Amino acid sequence: GAKKWLEWRREIDLLSDVAYFVLTTLSGYQTLGEEYVNIVQVDSTKKRVPSFLRRAIFVSLHTVVPYCLEKGLLHLEHELQIEPDESRTSQSSPALGLSSQTLIRNWIQKQVGELTEQQKKRVLQIVYVLKQCIPLLHRLHLAVFYISGTFYHLSKRITGITYLHFGGLQGEDQSIRSSYKFLGIISLFHLLLTIGVQMYSFKQKQRARQEWKLHRNLAHQKNTTKEKTTGRHSHCTLCLEERRHTTATPCGHLFCWECITEWCNTR
Repeated sequence: GAKKWLEWRREIDLLSDVAYFVLTTLSGYQTLGEEYVNIVQVDSTKKRVPSFLRRAIFVSLHTVVPYCLEKGLLHLEHELQIEPDESRTSQSSPALGLSSQTLIRNWIQKQVGELTEQQKKRVLQIVYVLKQCIPLLHRLHLAVFYISGTFYHLSKRITGITYLHFGGLQGEDQSIRSSYKFLGIISLFHLLLTIGVQMYSFKQKQRARQEWKLHRNLAHQKNTTKEKTTGRHSHCTLCLEERRHTTATPCGHLFCWECITEWCNTR
């Protein structure tokens, strides 16, 4: 049903993207978009079609590498955030899906287990910065593409695959390119504004974490007492996991303290 589809959505998207590019780019054919606008892929010399190895590297960088990077950062962040006494129970948690039971996650668990608390905090900050910088890098690359007109995908820039246009009028291309340059400049200004907002949000998140640490011990004692008296475990509707350090909103809903503070900061 819908739960299974949401659990395996990224894997389904990955398989569909790989299948599409294998049947088109890797096989030496144009994609639907390339065929529609009359462009063909060429290498950096613009005289030859990209080799099979170059096309294979492009497909891997465009599909498999982003998926592995996203999953790796997700598992690493999860392992860094759990407490030592929760490490055993988290292994059986279905929050990350069946795909999380992989060799990569086991390797991450082993490496994180050897880190000290100070190192975990430092690595967690690096993971947070990477998760914020990767989308910004894609937006920066897109703005550069609007201005220069080459390398729409970052993977194409790395592999040196560009396009050769055939057919159409040169005057039309020049007029369209000038409008895209203006769009690229606007994208750069919007990117700078986004970076400023995210830096402010990061400071707010750090303040929220400090407040959470102050209430952590007291909230944990209250939750332990409630769980013993009620004999049941409730779940947070934001993270869909068992509530940790339960916090009540003015409307009476219950969430994890960290979940509701992060949600408020992002909103």
